[in-house]
Amino acid sequence: MAKTAIAYKEKMKEISVLSLLCSCLYPEARKNLMGEFQVAGMEVKPINKRASGQAFEVILKPPSPVSDAAHCVTSPPKREVSLEDIQKKLEAAEDRRRSQEAQVLRALAEKREHERDVLLKAMEENSNFSKMAEEKLTMKMEQIKENRQAYLASIMERLQEKERHAQVVRRNKELREELTA
Repeated sequence: MAKTAIAYKEKMKEISVLSLLCSCLYPEARKNLMGEFQVAGMEVKPINKRASGQAFEVILKPPSPVSDAAHCVTSPPKREVSLEDIQKKLEAAEDRRRSQEAQVLRALAEKREHERDVLLKAMEENSNFSKMAEEKLTMKMEQIKENRQAYLASIMERLQEKERHAQVVRRNKELREELTA
């Protein structure tokens, strides 16, 4: 199964995709596709025409033994790793770890600083709000006190006015009684 897949990939590389597209797009080349033709180890047969387009059957020939050898890729030779190389790599890894740790610590410090700034700003705004509310309350209480004093003063004025009027009425009554008596 794997050899068939490799052979199929190999054959598909050999076919020029551009030539297949051109043969589908240009009418002169389409006439060649109506019959069977072979391309380097692959046979293409047209299947009955369909309303939606054309269909082809692609038949692959069995892979040749030469192509298997061409696809065997050997891994590059391993070079010997010395103790110095290992030490350098370990030091580089340690440096990367330290820098990453320092970066994380910087980010945490910045985050704490930001949180502290936000907290200070919130406390300042709360303090300002409290001061403003206290000032408004003080002003309101002073206004209420002034209004109350003005109200009491007006009531006292009316009461004194009534008392004067009552004295005038009593004096007039006494004068009438003296005149009639």
